[in-house]
Amino acid sequence: MSSLLHSFAYNLTKNVEDARDLFQETAFRAMTNREKFRTGTNFKAWLFTIMKNIFINNYRKKMKANTIIDSTDNMFYINSGKNVISNGAESSLIMTELSNMIDALDDSIRIPFMMHYEGFKYQEIADHLELPLGTVKSRIFFARKELKVVIKRNYAETSLARG
Repeated sequence: MSSLLHSFAYNLTKNVEDARDLFQETAFRAMTNREKFRTGTNFKAWLFTIMKNIFINNYRKKMKANTIIDSTDNMFYINSGKNVISNGAESSLIMTELSNMIDALDDSIRIPFMMHYEGFKYQEIADHLELPLGTVKSRIFFARKELKVVIKRNYAETSLARG
């Protein structure tokens, strides 16, 4: 029975150490919950169910935590900044150009667009500008649409226009 459980644990985990841990946790849970086992039922199936449930719960915990395990030997590369070169000039230029494009928009669509960009909700913008909610949404939509046209025209050859 023990070898079957070890095999099942390895089949689930695909790792010898994890399989041993899973087997031990299954044995521990079976012992601590032995009063829950009903005499006359399938003991092997009960153990396999415990093991499968432990594996699923552990898997869900790992996915929730988004753990990243780097099993490579060269882990010193993770924190080395040797290959990172930071240059904000290009992004600064692009932001300046985008700001100029936004400034060129008609005030009727630029103001609601900028308020939305700054974090105001549609209803807050509508109340502040004393406009119907649908009008505010439309104006923000048209501002985005016009900006897309201008960006595509100015950056047709770059990856910025494709985004």
